[in-house]
Amino acid sequence: MNLIEHLKRQRAFSRRVFGPGQRTLGLLDHIRKELREIETTPRDLLEWIDVVILALDGAWRAGHEPEEIAAALAHKQAENEAREWPDWRASSPDKAIEHVRQDQHDMKPRSVV
Repeated sequence: MNLIEHLKRQRAFSRRVFGPGQRTLGLLDHIRKELREIETTPRDLLEWIDVVILALDGAWRAGHEPEEIAAALAHKQAENEAREWPDWRASSPDKAIEHVRQDQHDMKPRSVV
């Protein structure tokens, strides 16, 4: 699958079906609905994909081109891989695991959020 071509296809479909503009509040409302569905059926892959599609829709509606979205996805993954993370075994499976925050000046961990 070519992500950039997919994003162009998705953008054309979304504009035709849902109209132009940012539609931020509507997208957020829909994402919240999908998240509630995931809470009910967490193993349903298509519910997870609904969230992905809505997030990508929001990205182009915020003014970003498919090439920018694909590049940002790759950049963010690389950034996350380079970060320091707490040991997942010491974390609650019901709470977010955030990367270790570093003070930009002395690079000492200041908190895990």
